[in-house]
Amino acid sequence: MILGIAGAVVVAVLVPRVGGATPYTILTGSMRPHYPPGTLVVAKPVRPSDVRVGMVITYQRESGRPDVVTHRVVDVGRDAHGRPEWHTQGDANPAVDPGWIRPVQLKGRLWYAVPQLGRVNLMLTGHQRRTAVVLTASGLFGYAALLWLGALRERLRRRSPVSVPT
Repeated sequence: MILGIAGAVVVAVLVPRVGGATPYTILTGSMRPHYPPGTLVVAKPVRPSDVRVGMVITYQRESGRPDVVTHRVVDVGRDAHGRPEWHTQGDANPAVDPGWIRPVQLKGRLWYAVPQLGRVNLMLTGHQRRTAVVLTASGLFGYAALLWLGALRERLRRRSPVSVPT
């Protein structure tokens, strides 16, 4: 049980932070069936020039606002200055999202997703997430240290001469 919780924290918080990504939780059914509500999606930064049709991206609804959307790119265009822009659509939505998404709104592209883990993410506050990361990282480093010390002890045991009684 504890290993399961630690594993969930690693997948939800530690791996994204180490990988330079950000975890988000799908709140609506717009991305069903692949990403139903409660799915944890991890968005990794992507260069705007690398965004392609079919890619799932996370973006701010409005630049500077905290609300984000995770939808699939259905069209790539260029603005009057030659900068890329995108139309997106939820997989379960019948229509394309209104307006173009600009590079300043882009948070990243889908790196990986874990069904239902987003529900846990929603239950934790920012402080609780940080505490969970520290505890999990400490536990993993402690476990690695124990493995390393055990291997070192075994290596030393093999090197020491065996005394034979006479």
